[in-house]
Amino acid sequence: MKKIEAIIRTTKFEEVKAALEGIGMVSMTVTEVKGRGQQKGIKQQWRGAEYIVDLIPKTKIELVVEDSKVDIVIVTLAEAARTGQIGDGKIFVIPVERTIRVRTGEEGDSAL
Repeated sequence: MKKIEAIIRTTKFEEVKAALEGIGMVSMTVTEVKGRGQQKGIKQQWRGAEYIVDLIPKTKIELVVEDSKVDIVIVTLAEAARTGQIGDGKIFVIPVERTIRVRTGEEGDSAL
């Protein structure tokens, strides 16, 4: 099993969620986060004054999937989240040693 963490533009979340549901991935954890990457923030103006926002609001999506589904989830996430502009986000794949469903005590793939 692998944990897939994707940091994406907040504006792309609904599109990404629909794409993941389209391939059968309905279980996910979603968190509103702030961060920055290569863009190092953005310049904005308000009432004639220029200021820099160096932590950009993003959405973090976490899924735990079977090894056989990792590639399709990554492709689906990347295609749905991509705008082609700097700041589209990142996808991380992390090994999961053990999964337990609290309600039933099931373990492994059946606990997903």
